[in-house]
Amino acid sequence: MDVAFLGTGLMGQPMVRRLLETGHRVAVYNRTREKAEVLSDAGAVITFTPREAVEQGQCVLFMLSDGAAIEQVLAGIPKESLHGRTVIQMGTIAVRESRAFCEQVKKMGGDYLECPVLGSRKETQAGRLILMVGASLEQYRQWRSFLTCFGPDPQYIGEVGQAAAFKLALNQLIASLMSAFSVSLGMIEREGISSDLFMSVLRQSALYAPMFYKKLPRLLKRNFSDPNFPVRHLVKDVDLIISDCRSKGLSVEHLRGIRTVLEEALNAGLGDQDYSAMFEIIQPLKKP
Repeated sequence: MDVAFLGTGLMGQPMVRRLLETGHRVAVYNRTREKAEVLSDAGAVITFTPREAVEQGQCVLFMLSDGAAIEQVLAGIPKESLHGRTVIQMGTIAVRESRAFCEQVKKMGGDYLECPVLGSRKETQAGRLILMVGASLEQYRQWRSFLTCFGPDPQYIGEVGQAAAFKLALNQLIASLMSAFSVSLGMIEREGISSDLFMSVLRQSALYAPMFYKKLPRLLKRNFSDPNFPVRHLVKDVDLIISDCRSKGLSVEHLRGIRTVLEEALNAGLGDQDYSAMFEIIQPLKKP
């Protein structure tokens, strides 16, 4: 299939490579052109404008940083270029944003569904992402086979907006679990207790989450480089989660504290580091 892919950042690049490896032809566009050009050797066609990319694809995949970026890109696509094409929005955005983009794309003569993903670059490369589809059942059935190039079992969540909400619910756990684990590990370290002993007990309990073990080496070494999910993206998502929770009448008090920690991480210059860098704020190194 001919695919237009807009947004070749941390996740976009391995997703494009995955498309190419599974036999699709891909035209890519990224606002920072250098991030797209690295894909030329893999066989991607590098374009200069969103319009140029869209006009080379039967479907259009968005993997952009936020709703504002999607709005900017859509503004650069003429109505006639999108007519008859399907837009699949795969980033993490607000529920209201996804529904608004759906209406905008339909008015431009296109079709729209959402398919946010959960997983890292490693899962992307292996085709093991978790995919959540917000669409009509007809759209889901039409596009399910194509989406399996990214993950083996795309899940149908419901109508447009519901998959966006589902993804935000999962990302809330990312923020909450990481901050909670950072506090607990900090308590252990401050008392001079072995982290191995702590983990051996934790893994036998109902409290254990696999992400604790996955992120433990980063925390112990305080190495947060080469991120799959940087701090600044989690800040954006936490803001979306807080807004969504408020609209649903849910308390967001614990998220306010996490948001403060993340803001301090940004101010400390950790915005482009892995989100586990919040450990640096929760458990700062003792001064000699």
